[in-house]
Amino acid sequence: MRTALRRWYKLPRDLATQMADEINSSAAVTATAKSRSLWPSVLRWIPTSTDHIIAAEKRLLSLLKTPYVQEQVNIGSGPPGSRIRWFRSASDEPRFINTVTFDAKEGAPTLVMVHGYGASQGFFFRNFDALAARFRVVAIDQLGWGGSSRPDFTCKSTEETEAWFIDSFEEWRKSKNLSNFVLLGHSFGGYVAAKYALKHPEHVQHLILVGPAGFSSETEHRSEWLTRFRATWKGAILNHLWESNFTPQKIVRGLGPWGPDLVRKYTSARFGSYSDGSVLTEDESRLLTDYIYHTLAAKASGELCLKYIFSFGAFARKPLLQCASEWKVPTTFIYGHQDWMNYQGAHEARKQMKVPCEIIRVPQAGHFVFIDNPNAFLSAVFYGCRMFFPYAPGSNSLPEGLESV
Repeated sequence: MRTALRRWYKLPRDLATQMADEINSSAAVTATAKSRSLWPSVLRWIPTSTDHIIAAEKRLLSLLKTPYVQEQVNIGSGPPGSRIRWFRSASDEPRFINTVTFDAKEGAPTLVMVHGYGASQGFFFRNFDALAARFRVVAIDQLGWGGSSRPDFTCKSTEETEAWFIDSFEEWRKSKNLSNFVLLGHSFGGYVAAKYALKHPEHVQHLILVGPAGFSSETEHRSEWLTRFRATWKGAILNHLWESNFTPQKIVRGLGPWGPDLVRKYTSARFGSYSDGSVLTEDESRLLTDYIYHTLAAKASGELCLKYIFSFGAFARKPLLQCASEWKVPTTFIYGHQDWMNYQGAHEARKQMKVPCEIIRVPQAGHFVFIDNPNAFLSAVFYGCRMFFPYAPGSNSLPEGLESV
């Protein structure tokens, strides 16, 4: 189980071990839940809330030099006439999308940034200063994550789940009165960004997909080892956990006062694994750990999308590869050399696309390329958007160290 957890969630060895131990002891945890509830609250729970998340976000972004504005953008309680379920819960109060905006000089292109699964906009903190020097940067927490509203997740299908993210993003765009922007999405955020651009191409000037998820299905991948693994008892358990919507966040919540320490171990191990040498400083690691903990421990909402978008093994139920011929927006793909998301999916999609498409690989970087090697990541972004900076010297040459596939 330990090995399988490391494979699917890309966890360091010590964290995978601890997670496996937690799963194996789940029966004991259930049996002692009542006695634990008698513990002093300070021993069993680290308080969190939207206010805690925003406060942790401000502490993390205090590392930046560029001023920014944080706001909760009202997206209403649901698009008129929509069948979307993101507004269905015990109350009809408006929903909000947590947004940070870095204003740039007049006439600068707008860059909208969308985080991945289990993350939030603060994960881009090492890039905001440099990006804001050229773009008007707007970063969001998707509905159900980070400091955004966390309504009850009642979606029951892939279509409803996609609509939850795409339509809430569109309502946010309307509220912000944005159009003609560069859209950047990471991992699951890349999947959402691509699906949004397919539905609303008139608003997206250029698409940047960073280690995007969801390009191939299990059938297209023809994964024999996965079939064999599912036949084992370990595979059967993990497949059951997946279909039961067992998420890593549940472990963080279940550990109570030990949750922050688990997140600290993950942060230290993961974000130093592929670094180019600019590892997280002590302050960066401490503030990022605090921020990640609060975003993970808050109410479950958007995280419950996982089993509806992907089958076990992170294969898309409605893969982007099947939509490649419908692509209408020029696209730049960015992958770390050690990214567990395989760039071959983008390579296959490019064969069917009728718009300009580039695939760039960044050295000494994994899935979180913008944290692992921020300078090379920025070079890839600026190169991909060179048409917006026609007078930048050398902008038409691929920066040294990057690899074009």
